Amino acid sequence: MKYTAGRENGRRRPRGYADWRPHAATSVLLDQVNAILDEYATYLPLTVRQIFYRLVGKYGYEKTENAYGRLAEHLVRARRARLIPFDWIRDDGISYYPVNWFSGVQNFHEETARRARQYRRDRLAGQEFEIELWTEAAGMAPQLAYIAHDYSIPVYSSGGFLSLTAVRSIAERGVAFSVPLVILHVGDFDPSGVAIFDSIAADAAAFVEADRHVATSRIIAERVALTVEQVETYSLPTAPPKTSDSRSKGWTETCQLEALAPDVLADIVREEILEWIDVDVLQDVLEQERADRAELLGLPRGGA
Repeated sequence: MKYTAGRENGRRRPRGYADWRPHAATSVLLDQVNAILDEYATYLPLTVRQIFYRLVGKYGYEKTENAYGRLAEHLVRARRARLIPFDWIRDDGISYYPVNWFSGVQNFHEETARRARQYRRDRLAGQEFEIELWTEAAGMAPQLAYIAHDYSIPVYSSGGFLSLTAVRSIAERGVAFSVPLVILHVGDFDPSGVAIFDSIAADAAAFVEADRHVATSRIIAERVALTVEQVETYSLPTAPPKTSDSRSKGWTETCQLEALAPDVLADIVREEILEWIDVDVLQDVLEQERADRAELLGLPRGGA
């Protein structure tokens, strides 16, 4: 095993891949983690918090922040020891700005063919609404995009109250559309989570009302999850609101979005999206999309 000179929790910090022989109880925990990762393979990567809540609900894992911290540490060790693939667990912290380039003409044609095979039309074309999906947690965005992108719906994440510039950008999109812009929101069931959503929606709506060119341009805000009904229906674990939160008056319990199973959240989001979409119009777009793709692949070198 290789180590750095630093220490972590009183122990020497491993560097790179590092062999690990977990204790019996930890081995059982890792077996449970792997079972969860297998069960939700469609929604990988999962966040550590999602795994934590699945352990709590399915295996009775201790629901404390100390237990969460131990789990996070075990998952780091397990990935370094190659017991769990790195890309099955999401822990953000990097901003990436890629550079696009080609290795040559043949590579360009290969990329053109790949893009032709992946050709997609705007699946919201002809619909009565434009739709955006917002989430508080960046770690949840890839899972939500897996559902939303089937309908050409962009996914945005915000870790807290949005800046004025960000709210203004929502309003500008709302003004640009001649149909209402529907903002679907998923976030924690707590005073701040609800306040974030209400603040974004009200602020953007006020800008749109002042700047719109047609009366049909407006903001419609819909909270998709978490709701008190979902917390009760799925018997999700709750905690008292933070006493330091000035918005907590009247709140008796809170719940984190990641307590909801990934497949359940996906079904909830998909059902909500379909409430705003004319399926017959969507089918017409999909038929045209298939015809377009066939035409592109039939171009010279297009299917190479």
